[in-house]
Amino acid sequence: MFTVYGMADSGNCYKVKLALEQLGKPYRWVEVDSTRGETRSKEFLARNPNGKVPTLQLEDGTYLPESNAILYYLAEGTPLLPADKLGRARALQWMFFEQYSHEPYIAVARSILRYQPAESPRRAELPRLHERGNQALAVMEQHLSRSPFFAGTGYSVADIALFAYTHVAADGGFELKRYPAVSAWLARVGAQPKHVPLG
Repeated sequence: MFTVYGMADSGNCYKVKLALEQLGKPYRWVEVDSTRGETRSKEFLARNPNGKVPTLQLEDGTYLPESNAILYYLAEGTPLLPADKLGRARALQWMFFEQYSHEPYIAVARSILRYQPAESPRRAELPRLHERGNQALAVMEQHLSRSPFFAGTGYSVADIALFAYTHVAADGGFELKRYPAVSAWLARVGAQPKHVPLG
């Protein structure tokens, strides 16, 4: 059985939970609160020296960190990963996009508004985060106006990766109604079998 060391409110951890649920793989969840420094403990750092969640413990005791690496590992040989070479590369393309052009802005804006006090100097970052996050949403909107999903015509780990923080982007101050194709895609992802909510 897999063990997931994760934080329930984290979109990156949610990706792993959603994939495991949709694949019907049994797992144990161990809640680790990074806001309380629990990812910096000696015990946790022995599992993941980078001190971040999620971290997946495989059946043989091996640890695998990084949410999108975990998604790819779990999806291999399943319908969540395209069978063709280009399809798999497209999935990776959008998973890299999520980590470099999407998550650093949409997730960080959400984190600031959810966890930082109103007087926090980090609030000054929000205009730039909103600008860059909206650029990412515009790229997604353009793609989704032509295709129902991100890696070909079928639902895949690329959709899971991008859904995690997009569906809660309003928490970070983003107006999803500006992106009708993204909004329609969110509904399609939410309608997938065995879908579970964040948290």
